[in-house]
Amino acid sequence: MIKLIDKAAILLLCLVSFSFSELAAAPVAALLIALSATALTSLYEGSRTADLIILAGSAGCLFFPLMFCAMPIMLYDAFRQKKPWLALPTLLGLFGGSTLTHEQLLLTFIGGIIAAVLYLRVSTLEESVSKLYSLRDEVEEQNLKLADRNIRLAEAQDNEVHLATLKERNRIAREIHDNVGHMLTRSLLQAGALLIINKDEKLKEPLTELKDTLNTAMTSIRESVHDLHDESVDFKAVVNESIRSVSDRFKVKLDCDYEGELPVRIRLCFIAVIKEGLSNAVKHSKGDRIDITVREHPAFYQLTFEDNGACDPEAEPGSDGIGLQNMRDRAAAVGGRVSFTPSKQGFRIFMTAPKQTGERNT
Repeated sequence: MIKLIDKAAILLLCLVSFSFSELAAAPVAALLIALSATALTSLYEGSRTADLIILAGSAGCLFFPLMFCAMPIMLYDAFRQKKPWLALPTLLGLFGGSTLTHEQLLLTFIGGIIAAVLYLRVSTLEESVSKLYSLRDEVEEQNLKLADRNIRLAEAQDNEVHLATLKERNRIAREIHDNVGHMLTRSLLQAGALLIINKDEKLKEPLTELKDTLNTAMTSIRESVHDLHDESVDFKAVVNESIRSVSDRFKVKLDCDYEGELPVRIRLCFIAVIKEGLSNAVKHSKGDRIDITVREHPAFYQLTFEDNGACDPEAEPGSDGIGLQNMRDRAAAVGGRVSFTPSKQGFRIFMTAPKQTGERNT
């Protein structure tokens, strides 16, 4: 908008300069040519076409000296193109100075000075606006980086809280096992001893009930301890710890894609299979890379374990192997399936475990 206002002001000054001409049609034609040239220059601004239009308009002063009165607008356009020399041919109009009045020459030179000043003003303004836009973009980029960093920090804090919770569960389970469990065991032994040495028939039934109650409590405590311990197992932490134990021989890539935490039964099964797979790789694989992938699908969970150690594709995979049979048993225990595929590219374990009805990640 500022550029249009500046051009309008310069054209108005050119119009005043044209008005001093004694001719009737020539000023109108010159003004129309100047208007057309500056409009086309604005349309093609920044291109070679604009350069050619300005150069052609400037050179036209040699054949049409009255066009010299349009020098300010052509100079302004040349400044916009960052090539002020494009307006130099307008000086050829001075050779036809006999047809130009002193007023026209004066107004044209004043217009040229005004065009230069307006360009400098607009150029400074545009540079400031460009810097502001650049600064805005930098601030926006920094804000995005800060937001991303905050998200990562929040995720790290959540992970630390989760790990702390799991450690606390593990500690509680250990305390219950070491203290309450031992006391209940001692109480059971004492109740059994009392039953053996008791000679009073009236006390036999109460002591038997006491022993049964202690047995029930012991069973309940044992189940609670196992549940607390199982819940305290962090899948990724345990798997990463197992991976570190073989990092001197293999480059292991773990790729997990599931929401929340794996259900306990799947978590423990997959951990056991991965540990067995790493152990077998250390013993038998001649490769140097292992890829472990865990995926959640709408109806089942999937585990893929692959190494790049070449195998005999004709061999029956693990028909007598205790480790592979253990994997089959663990898969069957959660209602899943496991298959083993040896090939010249490596050894592959593929396991699926169905989700239970209404099962949700915890």
